[in-house]
Amino acid sequence: MINVGIVGGTGYTGVELLRLLVQHPKVRIKTITSRGEAGLPVADLFTNLRGRIDLKFSDPGEAKLNKCDLVFFATPNGIAMQQTEALLQAGVKVIDLAADFRIKDVAVWEKWYGMEHACPHLVAEAVYGLPEINREQVRQARLVANPGCYPTAVQLGFLPLIEAGIVDLDHLIADTKSGVSGAGRKAEVHTLHAEASDNFKAYGVPGHRHLPEISQGLANVAGKPVGLTFVPHLVPMIRGIHATLYAKLTQKVDLQALYEKRYQNEAFVDVLPAGKHPETRSVRGSNLCRIAVHQPQNGNTAVILSVTDNLVKGAAGQAIQNMNILFELPETMGINQIPLLP
Repeated sequence: MINVGIVGGTGYTGVELLRLLVQHPKVRIKTITSRGEAGLPVADLFTNLRGRIDLKFSDPGEAKLNKCDLVFFATPNGIAMQQTEALLQAGVKVIDLAADFRIKDVAVWEKWYGMEHACPHLVAEAVYGLPEINREQVRQARLVANPGCYPTAVQLGFLPLIEAGIVDLDHLIADTKSGVSGAGRKAEVHTLHAEASDNFKAYGVPGHRHLPEISQGLANVAGKPVGLTFVPHLVPMIRGIHATLYAKLTQKVDLQALYEKRYQNEAFVDVLPAGKHPETRSVRGSNLCRIAVHQPQNGNTAVILSVTDNLVKGAAGQAIQNMNILFELPETMGINQIPLLP
């Protein structure tokens, strides 16, 4: 059994981790920390877990995280970097679901996240945990930087085109939408029901924190910098990411065959039949990314549609996928749930 600790178990990502981990046959949850809820039974806060978990939230200062085999950080940005080095020295593996270790250029990270990095020397060691690209590196890692929700959908959508070298890398466009759970479990005016419901808006157009993460990932695949326009939108739903991706083709190609071949052995990437359009509800509650490819009017523009659940493949599910790889378990173990309909 893998003895697991969770730091920051009271947010949407934290409860999603719990929902999935309590169903995992090889996991024993040892501790869940929360400063604000220390001493409260987890099932009192998250009643969906009644009868499935009997732990109480622990104060971070008292939790014996160094006794775990693996610690997940489901915390705001800037927390994991304060504690990771001590855990690694104790022989504990770490998966950070925030952004502390995703961006390799520390100066770029500090610019976008507005704080000084506490352990920049660990950034180079951290493995970016997108299994469809870095599976073998994850297998050998001590520290995994779990990708963001938008970056997962966008990179998986663009990946086959860039690997094949058949698109103009200077003019990639990602037009993306997210449900309100992507903003986290906190009270903010823009996510109030009366503000977000019956509404649709773009945000972060001048620059969004996920832009450098996506650009870094695509550039690593391309072997050179890429030009990416990334525009996120908030839509009135709870869960889901929908990325509509545009790229100019530089040569003729069978897009359907290209994508089917690239992802034929990937358990969590489903390439739909030609002409289909994926829906966010078709992946709700699952670790799947569903992709459809189009070439309107047989022109030179590829339109890729990529959908995920931002809390599962975009966060907790992908973190568990990385855990399975780290501990040499079947990659689908504990995260092979069928999406919820309706």
